[in-house]
Amino acid sequence: MVRVEPLSAAAFAPFGEVIAADLLAEAAAGKSANQGSATRFDFAAALESTRPDSRPNLAVFRAEGRELPFQLRLLERHPCSTQAFLPLVCTRFLICVAPTGADGRPDVSGVRAFLCLPGQGINYRRGVWHHPIIALDEGGSFAMLAWEDGSAQDCVEHWFGPDDAPLSVQLP
Repeated sequence: MVRVEPLSAAAFAPFGEVIAADLLAEAAAGKSANQGSATRFDFAAALESTRPDSRPNLAVFRAEGRELPFQLRLLERHPCSTQAFLPLVCTRFLICVAPTGADGRPDVSGVRAFLCLPGQGINYRRGVWHHPIIALDEGGSFAMLAWEDGSAQDCVEHWFGPDDAPLSVQLP
Protein backbone atom coordinates (compact mmCIF):
# COMPACT_ATOMS: atom_id res chain seq x y z
CA MET A 1 0.00 0.00 0.00
CA VAL A 2 1.19 3.51 -0.82
CA ARG A 3 0.06 6.40 1.40
CA VAL A 4 -0.56 9.74 -0.28
CA GLU A 5 1.52 12.60 1.10
CA PRO A 6 1.19 16.36 0.53
CA LEU A 7 3.19 17.71 -2.40
CA SER A 8 6.20 19.76 -1.33
CA ALA A 9 9.28 20.92 -3.22
CA ALA A 10 11.61 19.04 -0.86
CA ALA A 11 9.74 15.72 -1.00
CA PHE A 12 9.34 15.84 -4.79
CA ALA A 13 12.93 17.02 -5.52
CA PRO A 14 14.31 13.55 -6.42
CA PHE A 15 11.67 13.30 -9.18
CA GLY A 16 11.45 16.88 -10.50
CA GLU A 17 10.16 20.32 -9.59
CA VAL A 18 6.95 21.63 -8.12
CA ILE A 19 5.68 24.57 -10.16
CA ALA A 20 3.71 26.97 -7.96
CA ALA A 21 3.79 30.76 -7.75
CA ASP A 22 4.02 30.79 -3.95
CA LEU A 23 7.06 28.48 -3.99
CA LEU A 24 8.72 30.49 -6.74
CA ALA A 25 8.15 33.69 -4.78
CA GLU A 26 9.85 32.13 -1.74
CA ALA A 27 12.83 30.91 -3.78
CA ALA A 28 13.55 33.84 -6.07
CA ALA A 29 12.67 37.43 -6.73
CA GLY A 30 10.36 37.81 -9.66
CA LYS A 31 10.26 40.77 -11.99
CA SER A 32 7.46 43.18 -12.63
CA ALA A 33 5.34 42.41 -15.70
CA ASN A 34 2.14 43.60 -17.39
CA GLN A 35 2.64 47.26 -16.50
CA GLY A 36 3.15 46.36 -12.84
CA SER A 37 0.00 44.26 -12.41
CA ALA A 38 1.84 40.92 -12.27
CA THR A 39 5.07 39.31 -11.16
CA ARG A 40 6.93 37.05 -13.59
CA PHE A 41 9.11 34.13 -12.41
CA ASP A 42 11.31 32.87 -15.24
CA PHE A 43 12.78 29.39 -15.63
CA ALA A 44 10.33 27.83 -13.17
CA ALA A 45 11.47 24.30 -14.06
CA ALA A 46 14.49 22.58 -15.58
CA LEU A 47 13.07 21.69 -18.99
CA GLU A 48 15.27 19.49 -21.17
CA SER A 49 15.46 17.12 -24.11
CA THR A 50 18.38 14.98 -25.25
CA ARG A 51 17.12 14.60 -28.84
CA PRO A 52 18.01 17.48 -31.19
CA ASP A 53 15.26 16.53 -33.68
CA SER A 54 12.42 16.41 -31.15
CA ARG A 55 9.95 19.27 -30.92
CA PRO A 56 8.28 20.80 -27.89
CA ASN A 57 4.71 19.53 -27.68
CA LEU A 58 2.28 21.61 -25.65
CA ALA A 59 -0.73 19.31 -25.37
CA VAL A 60 -3.96 19.49 -23.39
CA PHE A 61 -5.17 16.44 -21.46
CA ARG A 62 -8.71 15.93 -20.22
CA ALA A 63 -8.66 13.38 -17.40
CA GLU A 64 -11.64 11.55 -15.93
CA GLY A 65 -12.11 11.87 -12.19
CA ARG A 66 -10.98 8.91 -10.09
CA GLU A 67 -11.60 7.97 -6.49
CA LEU A 68 -9.16 6.71 -3.88
CA PRO A 69 -8.07 4.06 -3.13
CA PHE A 70 -6.57 3.70 -6.60
CA GLN A 71 -4.87 0.56 -7.99
CA LEU A 72 -1.51 1.27 -9.63
CA ARG A 73 -0.96 -1.18 -12.50
CA LEU A 74 1.63 0.56 -14.66
CA LEU A 75 4.32 3.21 -14.65
CA GLU A 76 5.81 5.12 -17.57
CA ARG A 77 8.78 7.34 -18.24
CA HIS A 78 10.14 9.67 -20.88
CA PRO A 79 13.84 8.78 -21.18
CA CYS A 80 14.79 11.74 -23.38
CA SER A 81 12.56 14.58 -22.14
CA THR A 82 11.20 16.23 -19.07
CA GLN A 83 7.41 16.34 -18.82
CA ALA A 84 5.48 19.15 -17.16
CA PHE A 85 1.82 19.07 -16.11
CA LEU A 86 0.00 22.28 -15.24
CA PRO A 87 -3.64 22.06 -14.18
CA LEU A 88 -6.02 24.24 -16.17
CA VAL A 89 -9.19 23.11 -14.39
CA CYS A 90 -8.76 20.68 -11.50
CA THR A 91 -9.39 20.66 -7.77
CA ARG A 92 -6.96 17.88 -6.83
CA PHE A 93 -4.76 15.44 -8.68
CA LEU A 94 -2.49 12.58 -7.75
CA ILE A 95 1.14 12.11 -8.76
CA CYS A 96 2.72 8.66 -8.32
CA VAL A 97 6.47 8.23 -8.90
CA ALA A 98 9.11 5.55 -8.41
CA PRO A 99 12.90 5.47 -8.44
CA THR A 100 14.69 3.47 -11.11
CA GLY A 101 15.99 0.09 -9.98
CA ALA A 102 19.41 -1.37 -10.80
CA ASP A 103 17.81 -3.25 -13.72
CA GLY A 104 16.44 0.00 -15.24
CA ARG A 105 12.86 -0.87 -14.37
CA PRO A 106 10.84 0.99 -11.72
CA ASP A 107 11.62 0.08 -8.13
CA VAL A 108 8.03 -0.49 -6.98
CA SER A 109 9.14 -0.76 -3.35
CA GLY A 110 9.99 2.96 -3.55
CA VAL A 111 6.72 4.22 -5.05
CA ARG A 112 5.56 7.52 -3.58
CA ALA A 113 2.28 9.33 -4.11
CA PHE A 114 1.72 13.09 -3.80
CA LEU A 115 -1.51 15.04 -3.54
CA CYS A 116 -1.46 18.17 -5.71
CA LEU A 117 -3.80 21.00 -4.82
CA PRO A 118 -5.03 23.99 -6.85
CA GLY A 119 -2.17 26.24 -7.92
CA GLN A 120 0.39 23.41 -8.06
CA GLY A 121 1.92 21.86 -11.17
CA ILE A 122 4.86 19.51 -11.57
CA ASN A 123 7.77 18.86 -13.92
CA TYR A 124 9.10 15.29 -14.04
CA ARG A 125 12.83 14.98 -14.56
CA ARG A 126 13.91 13.12 -17.68
CA GLY A 127 13.59 9.35 -17.16
CA VAL A 128 11.50 9.44 -13.95
CA TRP A 129 9.04 6.55 -13.63
CA HIS A 130 5.53 7.85 -12.97
CA HIS A 131 1.89 6.93 -13.37
CA PRO A 132 -0.18 8.80 -15.97
CA ILE A 133 -2.04 11.84 -14.60
CA ILE A 134 -4.85 11.04 -12.13
CA ALA A 135 -7.51 13.70 -11.55
CA LEU A 136 -9.32 13.11 -8.28
CA ASP A 137 -12.99 13.74 -7.56
CA GLU A 138 -14.36 15.33 -10.72
CA GLY A 139 -12.37 15.34 -13.95
CA GLY A 140 -9.70 17.86 -14.82
CA SER A 141 -7.90 19.50 -17.72
CA PHE A 142 -4.11 19.88 -17.86
CA ALA A 143 -1.52 21.50 -20.08
CA MET A 144 1.40 19.13 -20.73
CA LEU A 145 4.79 20.05 -22.15
CA ALA A 146 7.31 17.46 -23.39
CA TRP A 147 9.72 17.13 -26.33
CA GLU A 148 8.64 14.42 -28.76
CA ASP A 149 9.72 13.04 -32.13
CA GLY A 150 7.14 10.27 -32.60
CA SER A 151 9.54 7.46 -31.69
CA ALA A 152 9.21 4.78 -29.01
CA GLN A 153 11.51 6.90 -26.81
CA ASP A 154 8.72 9.47 -26.36
CA CYS A 155 7.11 7.21 -23.72
CA VAL A 156 8.20 3.85 -22.30
CA GLU A 157 5.62 1.89 -20.28
CA HIS A 158 6.14 -0.75 -17.61
CA TRP A 159 3.03 -2.78 -16.84
CA PHE A 160 3.01 -4.81 -13.65
CA GLY A 161 3.14 -8.51 -14.50
CA PRO A 162 0.53 -11.13 -13.59
CA ASP A 163 2.60 -12.15 -10.57
CA ASP A 164 2.88 -8.57 -9.29
CA ALA A 165 0.19 -7.42 -6.90
CA PRO A 166 -1.14 -4.02 -7.95
CA LEU A 167 -0.29 -1.30 -5.47
CA SER A 168 -3.17 0.35 -3.66
CA VAL A 169 -2.79 4.13 -3.31
CA GLN A 170 -4.85 5.76 -0.58
CA LEU A 171 -5.03 8.74 1.71
CA PRO A 172 -3.56 8.26 5.21
